[in-house]
Amino acid sequence: MTVMSIARFERFFRAAAGLNVDKNDLKRYSDFVDAKLYDLLTVAQATAKANGRDIIRTCDLPITKGLQESIHRFRKIDQEVELKPILEQLATHPALDRTPDEETEAAYPDIVGGLSLALAQSFKILHPDLKNPQTQHWDEARAVFDLLL
Repeated sequence: MTVMSIARFERFFRAAAGLNVDKNDLKRYSDFVDAKLYDLLTVAQATAKANGRDIIRTCDLPITKGLQESIHRFRKIDQEVELKPILEQLATHPALDRTPDEETEAAYPDIVGGLSLALAQSFKILHPDLKNPQTQHWDEARAVFDLLL
């Protein structure tokens, strides 16, 4: 990731939840994004299969009300931060039995952005006075997301 990308990543977490993250948090963040996108696509793949389709459509993704609201809030924040181009690079999907259609793949950056916003805000819910997430905080937030997604 470029220095400019790191700066946008840092600015996003400050805007989303008043958190100070640094380049050392990028690996944890990238791992989180990869895992959660994979989880969503795994469920979407099962839905597409159950509906007799060889492709995954956007409607197959298990987007909850809360995640949908986070996606909308992400879009507002992203107008300032311009993180979406970076998320387009991060938001890749693993090999699946069903292939996502173009519309679904085009939705990845917004979905990852919504997950990112929800992640940042979950740090503050779990630890209201937190300023700089440490390994323990990342692990706790990841455990919550693993439980729910």
